[in-house]
Amino acid sequence: MQVDSAAPADGPSGPGGRRGDPRYLPIGEHGLIGDLRTVALVGTNGTIDWYCCPRFDAPSVFGSILDADRGGSFELAADVPYTTKQFYFPDTNVLITRFFADDGVGEIQDFMPVERDNTEVDRHRLIRRVTVVRGRLPFRALVAPRFDYGRVPHTVTQDAGLTVFTSPELSLTLVSSVPVEHDGRDATARFLLREGEQAVFALDRVAPGVEPRGCALEQAEDLFTATVGFWRKWLSASRYRGRWREIVHRSALTLKLLTYAPTGGIVAAPTTSLPERIGGRRNWDYRYVWVRDAAFCVYALLRLGFTEEAEAFMGFLDEHVRMDGSCPAGPLQIMYGIDGRRELPEEELSHLEGYRGSRPVRIGNDAVGQLQLDIYGALIDSVYLYNKWGTPISSRRWDELCTVVDWVCAHWNQPDEGVWETRGGRKHFTYSRLMCWVAIERAMRMAIQRGLPADMPRWRESRDAIYRDIMEHGWSERLQGFVQHAGDEVLDAAVLMMPLAKFVSPTDPKWLSTLDALGDALVSDSLVYRYDPEQSPDGLEGPEGTFSICSFWYVEALSRAGRLDEARLAFEKMLTYANHLGLYAEQIGHTGEQLGNFPQAFTHLALISAAFNLDHALG
Repeated sequence: MQVDSAAPADGPSGPGGRRGDPRYLPIGEHGLIGDLRTVALVGTNGTIDWYCCPRFDAPSVFGSILDADRGGSFELAADVPYTTKQFYFPDTNVLITRFFADDGVGEIQDFMPVERDNTEVDRHRLIRRVTVVRGRLPFRALVAPRFDYGRVPHTVTQDAGLTVFTSPELSLTLVSSVPVEHDGRDATARFLLREGEQAVFALDRVAPGVEPRGCALEQAEDLFTATVGFWRKWLSASRYRGRWREIVHRSALTLKLLTYAPTGGIVAAPTTSLPERIGGRRNWDYRYVWVRDAAFCVYALLRLGFTEEAEAFMGFLDEHVRMDGSCPAGPLQIMYGIDGRRELPEEELSHLEGYRGSRPVRIGNDAVGQLQLDIYGALIDSVYLYNKWGTPISSRRWDELCTVVDWVCAHWNQPDEGVWETRGGRKHFTYSRLMCWVAIERAMRMAIQRGLPADMPRWRESRDAIYRDIMEHGWSERLQGFVQHAGDEVLDAAVLMMPLAKFVSPTDPKWLSTLDALGDALVSDSLVYRYDPEQSPDGLEGPEGTFSICSFWYVEALSRAGRLDEARLAFEKMLTYANHLGLYAEQIGHTGEQLGNFPQAFTHLALISAAFNLDHALG
């Protein structure tokens, strides 16, 4: 998959002529590279405009995607008018950006070596290798870091071929095979490459015990080969051989990039404050481990045959998540830091203008204190599947799960903020009830299958009570469908999970009428809105785009209902809304643009599940 971009005719400053502020690339015109500790976004113009070091939730070094003037970036591009195409080296997370100009064709190979077996977990390296494959091309580079989200100053020095950027909390070294100059703040380079020639830039973190190191052309080749080998070896464990192998494997590779290897946590997305609506305030920090998102990721990867990630996430729970019922809000928080920390205070960075003026820019997330009962179903379902397809859970883990299930039995009927983290007050959300039912039902399955001790009479009584409550209070006779919450008649795409979670038969008349109601009210060209904010005020301003995970849930619900032609068409349409690399943000805007944090784990795991089930249904 590729995209064409064109530089303006009057200069090589990168792709132009797009809607909105020309200083910002569309969100979807980015690729992702990473080393299982952090990532970088690389634009189709060759600019790295998002990079946090040394880990996902660290302050940004390059953040021009959130402020083109103050955020900092690493520009690297042909120094003449050009067009570009961008693609991944097959079956890897090595990104190639190609430049096409009158005098030649060149490319940038961007990658971050994965040093999983290296005890120097703070070693981070970002490598940019430039080569000309036809003719000759001049290139230019501008390395302009802005440390701590652009809040702290830095100095630049050069010594023994190293360019060192020093700030109070973080220092980076730039090694280059071509001459680099600096002005005390930024570093620049201009160079000409002929066919077959190469240049290398390597950016390293410097820390106590992590010494600067060079990066000759031969070493860059070795690291490139090793990085390609790592990703291909990992992907070779996939058992998926279906119709949509390329896009499913790209989603799997993306989910793997969102894994924080030192703890096994999986971030919801690697960015913060990319807006759900341009100019709006629905801008959030997603660089944390949502229990729900991570649990669903485990489910998706297990379906493909990747058990190592599930085991690592179970290790994250063992190490960092106390499920003893001691917390007054419940045994679980809805999210944790990638290191397991529980406090994630939200702060607005008023000095940044936000993507295309979309303020505020937020770091941290106050939703950490919300009550979202659905997370218990997501977690226990993933444990159930891990116990089934991976390794049987330990006796200690079972005792903890019993504590969780007992808590759910006692608290399922209270209002909460719901799966969409609304800030308009707690309500009795149908989806929250549904996932409480899942939590108890999956635990009962495990107890029966393995003969584990459990308070089965109490669990069965609570499970059945939830079922009756949903059927009575979650159903609208007027709408002929299941609704968002009791006491109102608002549709919500979250109920698409009902047949997926095996709560209701996918051909039950009540469900089929719900599917029709959702299709009429919330679906537009296969794209699905979460709900109507005007009918169900969520405490936030403005509308939003369609929610891509719901669109893939819709595909799966159609396929399970036997409406295969509709399901396949909806799925193929959704694939056209991916970016040129097969990546998705959280939402899709009115003209097909990617909106929200990017890429979004939720979307990619739902794509995998939809493809898997649609393949199975089609035979």
